[in-house]
Amino acid sequence: MTKVLYVSANPKPAELSYSKQVAETFVSTLKAENESIEVEAIELYDVDVQEIDGDVLSAWGKFASGEALTDVEAKKVGTMSSMLETFMEADLYVFATPMWNFFFPARMKMFLDSVLMAGKTFRYTEQGPVGLLENKQAIHIQGTGGIYTGTDLNFADAYLRQALAFVGVSEVTTVAVEGMNQYPDKIEEIVADAKAKAEALAKEVAGAVTV
Repeated sequence: MTKVLYVSANPKPAELSYSKQVAETFVSTLKAENESIEVEAIELYDVDVQEIDGDVLSAWGKFASGEALTDVEAKKVGTMSSMLETFMEADLYVFATPMWNFFFPARMKMFLDSVLMAGKTFRYTEQGPVGLLENKQAIHIQGTGGIYTGTDLNFADAYLRQALAFVGVSEVTTVAVEGMNQYPDKIEEIVADAKAKAEALAKEVAGAVTV
């Protein structure tokens, strides 16, 4: 494992985003511990992320029939393909997301829609779908205003784990940065604890890297 894809989904700058602060602690520690590791960072609010819309569905239908795409269709599926290729090239994924109304931001779902692609990251068999990605792992750093670990309301983390498992990435570790709104007097303590966990995890991951 030498290439890390760090995906954040929060329009706030790092100084106002606790999940980003913890994620950057993880990434900086990872790089400090092992200089061979390459990190590519994507903030989904700073790039084009294509949703599945009518043009995309039309383009997928034309792929099957061999019909030529319109310029708009080609551009939209090209944006999705670019995200997909970037995703497939990485060995480790680091996701930093806030919880908004029990889920992560829509742009994160749009990103996952770009990378869950039949024939690329999974395939259908007589026994059911099979993930095609091997020897990859993921870290999910999630910021929440309340305490949601161990509850049935953390749909975002559960969905991300399921989506990644579907394509073959079953090793997922979550670092929760939670309770800032519920316990505003403990924000510094909560963030410091999450950063310590992220730092320890980064050292463990870096130590397992073989060049």
